[in-house]
Amino acid sequence: MNIILLGPPGAGKGTQAQILVEKRGMIQLSTGDMLREAKDSGTEMGKVVADVMARGDLVTDEIVIGLIREKIQGENGGGFIFDGFPRTLAQADALAQLLEETGQTLDAVIELQVDDEILVSRIVGRAEEAAAAGQPVRADDNEESLKQRLMEYYKKTSPLIGYYYAKGQLTAVDGLGTIDEVSAAIDGKLG
Repeated sequence: MNIILLGPPGAGKGTQAQILVEKRGMIQLSTGDMLREAKDSGTEMGKVVADVMARGDLVTDEIVIGLIREKIQGENGGGFIFDGFPRTLAQADALAQLLEETGQTLDAVIELQVDDEILVSRIVGRAEEAAAAGQPVRADDNEESLKQRLMEYYKKTSPLIGYYYAKGQLTAVDGLGTIDEVSAAIDGKLG
């Protein structure tokens, strides 16, 4: 089973992906993790990624699709979870083409729906608690940065909701429940 987790920053995509990895033996494909891994790998693709990142340029869609191609052509366990990809309609089309070329399907797109104001207050509250306890805190886990990240998400990524809805692949779950409630809702959608 191959799925995409969609949702704004802080909605819990990474947490839910880890639960799916543990429960179902799926493989999480996080583009950020893949880029860091490739940069340090010494492979031809890794050298390209390292060069692009060293220049401070954005990694192209072609490079990301190349990294995904390498991953999905190997062992797939219980399938793949695309976390943080695609982010644009062009990337969604490229992913659909790649899956078709490799004889795979996209089985579901799970949208973690959240109320922005509740999400911002929850993340800022957690960051303040962590800081008070002397734990590391993301520099961008403050109200202003979060609102900016949400705006970027809605400008670039929200068109994917309509795209996958039109393809009959989109299903939504309430992303503001507890971790276990959200996990159970996802399980219910995936069967």
